[in-house]
Amino acid sequence: MAAPSPDPSAPAGPTREQREAVGRALQASTGALSSAALARLESTHPWYRALGPQERSWVGLVAQAGIAAFVGWYRAPGARPAVSADVFGTAPRELVRAVSLHQALQLLRVVVDVVEEHVPALAEPEDRAGLVEAVLRYSRDVAFSAAEVYARAAEARGAWDARLEALVVDALVRGEADDDLATRVAALGWPLDAPVAVLVGERPPGSSDAVVAGLRRAAQAVADDVLVGLRGDRVLVVLGAAGEGGPLRAAEALAPRLGPGPVVVGPVVAGLSAAGRSARTALVAMTAARAWPEAPRPVAADDLLPERVLAGDAGARRALADRVHAPLAAAAPALGETLRAHLASGRSLEATARALFVHPNTVRYRLRRVAEVTGWDPSVPREAFVLQVALAVGALAERPVRRSPGTGGARPPLDQRLT
Repeated sequence: MAAPSPDPSAPAGPTREQREAVGRALQASTGALSSAALARLESTHPWYRALGPQERSWVGLVAQAGIAAFVGWYRAPGARPAVSADVFGTAPRELVRAVSLHQALQLLRVVVDVVEEHVPALAEPEDRAGLVEAVLRYSRDVAFSAAEVYARAAEARGAWDARLEALVVDALVRGEADDDLATRVAALGWPLDAPVAVLVGERPPGSSDAVVAGLRRAAQAVADDVLVGLRGDRVLVVLGAAGEGGPLRAAEALAPRLGPGPVVVGPVVAGLSAAGRSARTALVAMTAARAWPEAPRPVAADDLLPERVLAGDAGARRALADRVHAPLAAAAPALGETLRAHLASGRSLEATARALFVHPNTVRYRLRRVAEVTGWDPSVPREAFVLQVALAVGALAERPVRRSPGTGGARPPLDQRLT
């Protein structure tokens, strides 16, 4: 069997006896070198001073393990040890969260500087150059290993966050606002009391991971907090603190990244615990949007109230009754009467005036008042359709009046009939 080829990164030059002598000196100085490195960290790097006692002990273990692993490698240069296991295996995974990669490399630089400073005391003059070269070569391997450790931790963290994110979105759709949801949201770093809205659209082509990652990157440019989830052929994006333009403006930036078909934005709610209502409203509105092919993309769920009523959405029925029928009844009976006549006449001012025996200017004034009271303008075709459906919903909400035989049977007030 052929002999194994020597490690190309192994220090060359010193004899076995010289290397063994330097190795014994390094072994004896391991504790002193570790203490000197930690003292240097203490004096030069504020982040180390800010760590808790447990995290500082972990950093000390890494520094000591790194020096000990170097000593073993220097004394037996023929085989390359697993640097990540020798150096970073002594500390728990939590160290990756407490200490960033940049800080880990600063730790490595401090250890290298300390060892280099102690080279004159550790080796004879003829051995010092070889020892310094070995330190630099080994520090290179440790640096690459540190990058690998942090990269793997980032991948694991990303996969865990993606699973947690999917669970949160699924819980929101099902309306499960319990303690588990709050715990998961806190783990994702999302503030519970920030206003949110949910966007729903068709899923674009591509793998699940690619779709979620692409939408998350795009959404982070228009919103402070983002959650992305997939439900069958649909995508749900929870937008938090969407900025000056609001969630509808954020949805405009995301719509081109979604699949064909409508893109619906649910109502803004007070916090993530109430985001389920926005999600469910958006999902119902997504189905109802088929009845309005000319709808803008994206469209707010509240702009689809008539279609949602036709789709059987009880919340949309209540919303139209509350926003149109009840305010008109409270303002003046003539407003509702004029609106009905206007819609029945094909939105003709003259025909409405003849039907009511009033002047056309009176009709104009009353229709302006309808727009002020309800927020929908009867002169705009789409908004007139909203008002017409709202009047029908309000009429269906009225309780029938049972009159006793032979009596006039006065009807109860309209506000009582709407309750």
